[in-house]
Amino acid sequence: MMGGLLAISILVATGLVLPGVINRVRSWLSGRKGVPFFQHLYNVRAMLRKGVVTGHTATLIFRAAPSVCLASVLTAMLLLPVGGLQPLFSFRGDVVLFAYLLAVSRLAMILAALDTGSSFEGMGASREALYGAMAEPVLFIVAGTAALVSGQTSLAEIFPAMAARGMSVELSIVLLLVVYVVMKLIAVECGRIPVDDPRTHLELTMIHEVMVLDYSGVDLATVSLAGWMKMSALAALAANIAVAVTGGGAVAVVGWMVTVAAAIAVVESFVARNRLTRNTTFILTIVAIALVLFLVAFLLESDITVSYPL
Repeated sequence: MMGGLLAISILVATGLVLPGVINRVRSWLSGRKGVPFFQHLYNVRAMLRKGVVTGHTATLIFRAAPSVCLASVLTAMLLLPVGGLQPLFSFRGDVVLFAYLLAVSRLAMILAALDTGSSFEGMGASREALYGAMAEPVLFIVAGTAALVSGQTSLAEIFPAMAARGMSVELSIVLLLVVYVVMKLIAVECGRIPVDDPRTHLELTMIHEVMVLDYSGVDLATVSLAGWMKMSALAALAANIAVAVTGGGAVAVVGWMVTVAAAIAVVESFVARNRLTRNTTFILTIVAIALVLFLVAFLLESDITVSYPL
C-alpha cells in the first residue's frame, strides 16, 4: 500500500516537473534566458484564482470534461509501477484498461469541443479523433511487445519479469527502440511538435489547443494538469521499459522520464511542425515501426531464424 502511494506520488510530482524541463532545455538550446522553471505552475495557480466563463451553447458535458479527463489519466497512473515500487492497483490484463483510460480522457475533450458549437473547435475535435484512432494501435502493439517478452499481462508484473530474465543484445536493442516509439507516441497523444505545436495561436492549424479555447479559470487549469499527467504516464511507460533493460530502481525511472522530456525539447528545438497533411504519414510510420519491432521480438523469442537462398 505504501509503495503504491509512493509510486503515484512520484509520477504526479514528476509530471508537474516535466513541462519545466522541456521549457528550460528548449530555452538553453535556443540561447534564450527563457521563463522560470516553475512558470507553468505559476500559470496554473493564477488560473485557479480566476472565475470560469462558459458559452451560452455549452452544456454540462463541457463543464464535466476537464474533471473526467484528469480523473481518467490519474486512474491510469494508479496502474503504473515505478521501478521496484508496485502500483496501487493491478490485475491480469490491466494494460488494456490503462490504454482505454487514456482514450476516455481524449473522448471527454472531443465531446467538450463539439459541445461548444464552435466550428474551429469542431475541426480540432475531428483531427484529435483521427489521430487518436490511428495512434491507439501503437500503444497496444507496445504493450503486446512487452507482454510477449515478459510473459505477463499486468503492468505490475511485466517490467519486473523483463528485468529478471537475461535478455540478449538483440532483444535489448528492440526494447530500447520500443522506448523510442513511445516517445514518438507522446508527440501525438500530448500535442507536441512535430504533430502539433502547443504554442501556436492559429486556429486553422491547431489540434489540441483549439479544443480548449473556450476554457478558462479552474477548468483550463484542470485541462493543463491532465495534459501533464498524460505525458507523465506515457513517459513512465517508456522509462519502465528502459529501466527493465538497463537496470535500476525508482530513481532510474525518474531519470529516464526526465530524459524523455529533454528529448522532446531537443526535437522541438530543431524540428519544424509537420503540415497537417503529413501527420497521418507520421503516425502510420510509427505504427509500422511498432509492428516491425513486435515481429522481430516474436522471432527472437521463438528462436526463429530467417535465411535467404543464395
